[in-house]
Amino acid sequence: MALSATIYTINVDLANVDRNVYEQLELRVARQPSESAEYMLMRILAYCLEYTDGIAFTQGVAAGDEPAVWIRDLTGQVTGWFEVGAPDAERLHRGSKRAGRAAVYTHRDVTQVLGNFSGKSIYQAEQIPVYAFDRRFIENVANLIERRCDLGISVTEQQIYVEIAGQSLNSQIEEHRINN
Repeated sequence: MALSATIYTINVDLANVDRNVYEQLELRVARQPSESAEYMLMRILAYCLEYTDGIAFTQGVAAGDEPAVWIRDLTGQVTGWFEVGAPDAERLHRGSKRAGRAAVYTHRDVTQVLGNFSGKSIYQAEQIPVYAFDRRFIENVANLIERRCDLGISVTEQQIYVEIAGQSLNSQIEEHRINN
């Protein structure tokens, strides 16, 4: 019998000064059995940092050909494609071509992630940002996430601050570009 996803309910107080986005979000996130806590956290961060009308989680690692997070307009057309971790270049190519706007949020070694894209054909590769965070920051926040929790996320000048379980953690959001 296959294991089912664990549902996390996360209340987010989001203040993204860089994008002028201030929201109270109640997220229900399905964590698949094969999904690490760090990967799930990156999906949450991608969702919050890209937050706009029409944003949604897909099924995560169980999504097949879908990204971790996407944005759809009122007609159902995909307008934003957001991958997490170390996505396949071909998949990023398809997503960028389909949505017109794509980004990667990684908790992995960014040099290795960018190296995996080197020499590969990716639609509008130079326009796709790859966002990386301090790996200890990701590990520490991921270890504090519980099935029900409150998360305060503030972003200013490409610095992210997270309040969780009485602790304050922060990281620079490093933006890299794919050079093909």
